[in-house]
Amino acid sequence: MKRILAFASALLVTGHMAAAQDAITFDYDGSFDDATFAVENAIVNRGLVIDLVSHVGEMLNRTGADVGSDVMIFDQADIFLFCSAAVSRHVMEADPMNIVHCPYGIFVAERDGGVMIGHRNYPDGPMQEVEALLDGIILDAMNE
Repeated sequence: MKRILAFASALLVTGHMAAAQDAITFDYDGSFDDATFAVENAIVNRGLVIDLVSHVGEMLNRTGADVGSDVMIFDQADIFLFCSAAVSRHVMEADPMNIVHCPYGIFVAERDGGVMIGHRNYPDGPMQEVEALLDGIILDAMNE
């Protein structure tokens, strides 16, 4: 039920939500820098520690020519990787193989002038608790 409310809130806030095959994305009404700042704060404000910020967009832009491509995929893109001890314990007690999903990631990407925040789509069952956590963090960031 919480997840349904989170999605409904996101639709009201952004007016748009898209679910790709393996990702759930939310349109962000603001700059890339504002979005990354808001996501970082939303994660930390929940008492979680960011283990790594992967600057995927920068890497893709820097290495395009090296791999024979001139395609610009993202203007900018970062992925925030982190874990929740409580949620991770719960989902891994349900199925130890849920370890494959840890750490959890939220991405911020700018493309064609638009900014989106999102996360991977997790399997049904215990991992929906992780998805609800990520949805909540994103909604916090969007409302900051």
